[in-house]
Amino acid sequence: MDSSAPTGRPDAIVCRPLAPGRWDDLETLFGPRGATGGCWCMWWRTTQREFEASKGEANRAAFQRLVESGAEPGLLAYAQEEPIGWCAVAPRDAYVRLARSRILRPVDDLPVSSVTCFFVAKSWRRKGVSTALLRAAIDFVRERGGRIVEGYPTDSAAERQVDAFVYTGIASVFRDVGFVEVSRRSPTRPIMRYSIE
Repeated sequence: MDSSAPTGRPDAIVCRPLAPGRWDDLETLFGPRGATGGCWCMWWRTTQREFEASKGEANRAAFQRLVESGAEPGLLAYAQEEPIGWCAVAPRDAYVRLARSRILRPVDDLPVSSVTCFFVAKSWRRKGVSTALLRAAIDFVRERGGRIVEGYPTDSAAERQVDAFVYTGIASVFRDVGFVEVSRRSPTRPIMRYSIE
């Protein structure tokens, strides 16, 4: 299917954990730039110095090793078997930047799983992919015995924002899925949680 002309509906989106056998799908989705600027979803997992030293191929190799270890560090969204979106979700302590962040540092000592970023194919943006991935992330955490899912979306009054600036998600999407704000140390960056019953 031509990814520049999506024909699916949000209810046709299927989300699957990123297992070793799906690595090629992630590479297809991320493209040669590794989603954005050679990130390969390693930004949250490294210090600034480590990230700058590893942009591009080193980040790709590091993330591939993580996937091949069986860690399942997130979810891929598919439409008719085409990879169209990505959501990173892992225990909060997997993300060193969260512990060091003045704005996003831990609220408490409860064990949480953190949703740190989304990447959606350009032709599928604003079509419900992030919502599908966020709902799937809750199920993913629930199936692994987790009780709290935490996110760090952007909350801005601007009607439209540059996609690159909202990679952590948009607060309204989190609210729609049932997340509630538990802390806000910045006007535009709440910490939001979903409690699994």
